[in-house]
Order: sequence, then C-alpha cells, then structure tokens
Amino acid sequence: MEVVMVKMGVELSEEELERYQRQIILPEVGIKGQQKIKAAKVLLVGAGGLGSPVGFYLAAAGIGKIGIVDSDAIDLSNLNRQVLHRNGDLGRAKAESARLALKNLNQDIEVLAYPMRLTQQNAEKTVMDYDMVVDCSDNFPARFLMNQVCVHSGKPFFYGAVSGFEGQMMTIIPGLTPCYNCLFPNMSTSPDKPIPVIGVVPGVIGMIQATQVLKYILGQGDLLVGKLSLYNALKLDLLKVDVKRSLLCPVCSVVDTSWCEPTP
Repeated sequence: MEVVMVKMGVELSEEELERYQRQIILPEVGIKGQQKIKAAKVLLVGAGGLGSPVGFYLAAAGIGKIGIVDSDAIDLSNLNRQVLHRNGDLGRAKAESARLALKNLNQDIEVLAYPMRLTQQNAEKTVMDYDMVVDCSDNFPARFLMNQVCVHSGKPFFYGAVSGFEGQMMTIIPGLTPCYNCLFPNMSTSPDKPIPVIGVVPGVIGMIQATQVLKYILGQGDLLVGKLSLYNALKLDLLKVDVKRSLLCPVCSVVDTSWCEPTP
C-alpha cells in the first residue's frame, strides 16, 4: 500500500550523499527517496524503551525533523532498556537527553524536545507541526489521546507496545484503516502501573516501528495496516492478526476521509 503524503522540495548536501550512500543505492530509496526522508517530520511520543531505537534509527536514516515528547526525568531503572540515555543523564529531562543524543548522532537533522505531558489542550497543536506520530508511550491514556488526535487531524499513527518478553505493533492510516480504539474499544484509560519488560524487546519493537515509518515515507513494501503484529521473544514468534474497522467506533467512524487518496 502506498499512501505517501510527505512534501518534497529538499536538496541533499555532499555530506548527506556520503552519509546516506548505503541506503541511497537501494532501488527502493535512491536520491528521491532520501529527499522524501529528509523532508519528513516525525513526532515521537515517549523517549524511553521504544523511543530510543525509533529515535536512533530515524535520526540515522536522515529524517529531517524529529520531535520528542516526554514529561519524565531519567532515573537509574530506565537504563536497562532506554538506550538513548547514559549514567551522566540521570535526573535530566528525557526529552532533552534524547534531543542531545540524536543531535550527537546526526548534526544535519532538526530535533526538538517537548518536556511535557500531552493533554487535550496541547496535543493537537503539537501534532500539527508533524507529518506522522510514532507511539513510544507506556500508558493507555496517552495512546487513546494520540490516536484520537491523529485520526481527527489525518496524521498516520504508528502504534507500539511492550510487556515482559512480548510486544505488538500496528500502523493506523486515518480514513483507511482501523484505529487504536477499534483494537481496544473497552480498555480502561486509568493510569497504568510500571510495566515489567526485558530490555531487548523494546529494541525489537522500536526498530520495526522505525522501519514502518520509513516504508510509509518511501511508499515501499507492506505496512501493518488492518493487522496487529504480535512478537514473542521467548518463542521467537512474529504473528499477524487481522483487525477490522468498527463502524461504531466513536473515533474513526465519523472521520472525513476525502483528504486522503492512495497513491496509484
């Protein structure tokens, strides 16, 4: 499925051509694909276990603008999985620590930190500056809020979650696919307790999320649309389950889809 909404019109410097040469020589990327990547603006909601691999790989790939939303500060218990951060970052705002780490990896990109909690009052304004949103959060209230904002504003939403040795992912294209609320229509939105997790699992799920983002930008390959991907590290299983769009969904059943037409 190709649904590329990213605007073009950017040039690549000689340094960028050298930095990204290994992906530019891919027939699925090329110069035009790298320009699409550079033109893209991606918002990460969360700078922890999922946000770390997503941020690292999107920054390394050359995403032109990355925003990072996280209201927490770094503590020692984060460091088994949140590889954007180091011992020297303890006590620092996660969003700012992530911004510094990504700029240190790639000086050519723009990285903005939003050290705040997303609310009904600020979420829509924050999302408007970006082409798409990656769910790197660790709680249901944040996911339901971002799903609602993304669906109503027509922004693709790349869902991901982890627990223990397991993880799951789904790509949500407003107007075309089921949304997060279709997947979990009766889930409680009360605050969550800390989630137990082995550190490598967010790495696996985050890298797949980053891959989905790049595929969407490039218009290449199959996206996890209408499908929930389930990963079990103990069994080394990666399964896909069909998800149907609910005609009664209070979020996506009332959305105007005229803005979005698949690329031929």
